[in-house]
Amino acid sequence: MRIGIFITAVLLCWGCGQDGGTSFRALDLTEYNIPVTIQAPDSARVVAGKLSGIIEDVTVKSPADRYAVQILASTAATNDMTRLKATELEAVRDNRYFERIVSEDPAGFIFENKIDTTSAFGFRYIVYQGDREIVFQNTFDGVYTLDETTAMYNSVKPTE
Repeated sequence: MRIGIFITAVLLCWGCGQDGGTSFRALDLTEYNIPVTIQAPDSARVVAGKLSGIIEDVTVKSPADRYAVQILASTAATNDMTRLKATELEAVRDNRYFERIVSEDPAGFIFENKIDTTSAFGFRYIVYQGDREIVFQNTFDGVYTLDETTAMYNSVKPTE
């Protein structure tokens, strides 16, 4: 009887942790010169810098939660979201390991790269604000599953 109760308790705890179990919170990136709010794990660390002196580069990471999002903000070449997204799609498709677009919406997409038999998923999500283009993507220092990538993608999309 005790073993049955113990097994049931373990299974319940394990099952509860499978829903993405991480506690996400609103994270305002305004202090990093990126006026948007995303959802990120409570344990996430933010590192900010600049690329080439003109592109804001902010990384939000929580290795324990398999969460790693890079945000790049710069002056947009156009205010046409279709063109902004097409530029990101082209860059992703130009990767020699590109396999397919998994899902897509007007402001972003999730894609799969495949090296031999290993799949790695990534995403791009674009926000046009003022005269700035803000691109959210997974960082390049990890291999993420489709579930992990989808969770990161959804965390950067504005809540309605």
